[in-house]
Amino acid sequence: MSHTFRARLGRISRFLRSFEERLGVTVFLLALLFVSAQAVFAHEFRVGDLEIVHPWSRATPPGAKVAGGYFTVTNTGSSPDRLLSISSDVSDRTELHEMGVKDGVMTMRPVSGGLEIPAGGRVALAPGGYHLMFVGLKQQPKQGETFPATLTFEKAGTVTVEFAVEGMGEMGGMHDHAN
Repeated sequence: MSHTFRARLGRISRFLRSFEERLGVTVFLLALLFVSAQAVFAHEFRVGDLEIVHPWSRATPPGAKVAGGYFTVTNTGSSPDRLLSISSDVSDRTELHEMGVKDGVMTMRPVSGGLEIPAGGRVALAPGGYHLMFVGLKQQPKQGETFPATLTFEKAGTVTVEFAVEGMGEMGGMHDHAN
């Protein structure tokens, strides 16, 4: 082998080793970023047999008096539970609503008596269905921020969750929170 060829082979070998090291560091950093993003977008809370996944709200325009709230609650227990009330310092009051379509007309009405979470089941509070209404906003939810709310369940008790505020037109992040 000529001296020039060995020198080239050495440079190529060093380049590939250096490239592999850089690639490994890059993949590691991307994995850390992905895990961190999942923690932000898919935060969850537990109380008793209930798991509350990704509470979120939308940013509101200046002067808005209401905001919506959404999450999925899964009951891993053998008996049903019931969401009885919600409270938050972000608004004067918080109401549970149901949206539906009757005779081609979209309706929204408060849910009285709470919302049952069936044993071994799951209920999604999402745009177009069950959802929370934060009424009489004391501050405007801003994209990228969070705000706390306390959920009270009949059997599991109370849990404070953090609502992640997404953009005004968002539908709940980049994945399906009902699953």
